Amino acid sequence: MRSLTALRGSSSSHHSEIQMPSLKDFRQRIASVKSTKKITAAMKVVSASKLRRAQDSVAAARPYAERMERVVSNLTTGLSQEAREVLLLTGNGRADHHLIVPVTANRGLCGAFNSAVIRETRGLIADLVVSGKQVSLFCIGYKGCVIFQKDYSEKIVSFVEDLGNNVTLSVAETIGRRIVSLFEAGTFDVCTMVFNRFQSAISQVVTRKQLIPFPMVKSLAHEAHELSGTASMARALYEYEPSEEVILEALVPRNVTVQIFRALLESVASEHGARMTAMDNATRSANDMMNNLTLAYNRTRQAYITKELIEIISGAEAL
Repeated sequence: MRSLTALRGSSSSHHSEIQMPSLKDFRQRIASVKSTKKITAAMKVVSASKLRRAQDSVAAARPYAERMERVVSNLTTGLSQEAREVLLLTGNGRADHHLIVPVTANRGLCGAFNSAVIRETRGLIADLVVSGKQVSLFCIGYKGCVIFQKDYSEKIVSFVEDLGNNVTLSVAETIGRRIVSLFEAGTFDVCTMVFNRFQSAISQVVTRKQLIPFPMVKSLAHEAHELSGTASMARALYEYEPSEEVILEALVPRNVTVQIFRALLESVASEHGARMTAMDNATRSANDMMNNLTLAYNRTRQAYITKELIEIISGAEAL
């Protein structure tokens, strides 16, 4: 009983030591939240302005990239034996070693943009490892480089930490040449790119895109043949000069560069959209926090005033 009473006494004394935040504490918190709100609001405006330019770039790049892919797809129908020796197009006949190219941002504060790509990449690595495949990583973006360096440092064969402020075709060409050189050196058999595809400012879709070998997708002409049943629409007719092999050796690496360029533009637009949305949510949360703190400040201030009035009245009555 004595120990229980002592425990209750110590507990009550402990609670009596807990004090309400002072008015100064509330003012400091309100000022801190207000400065944070200014930062998030400014970042939202900056991301919104960048998003417009990024959207225009994506809209301009999509038709060219899609048409390039369709042309190569058409060319793959009925290839000669010589043309099938273009390994970037048909592959080396193996699928034992995969190269994954995750595209992340250089900065954070963009919601689930980076974590979505990292989670998708980890899932793909786990699936390939379970299937008995070897996996290598070509990281693009500082955030992805840092995370994968911690978890898969032995799998990273190359990386690009900073793409700069503007993604250009020359940057995509540099990355494309490095990937093609790794393929020609026998480092991997299949290359897959993981990036966020832009849908809207509030919606980005994590996408897997196979770069090497060229995915044998159905061409528009082949689809039209299946729908109409006419063999004349099954394949577009091409005349090659000087030869299929020479043309495809130039066209397929170009397609790799174009698809990388499109993926980078999609990723940049998705990043700005995600950051704009995240900063908008942060600004709204800061407003709510300021309102709650202001209400608590006013209540505490009123409580202090009431307490002082009671003390004054009590002192006057004592006299």
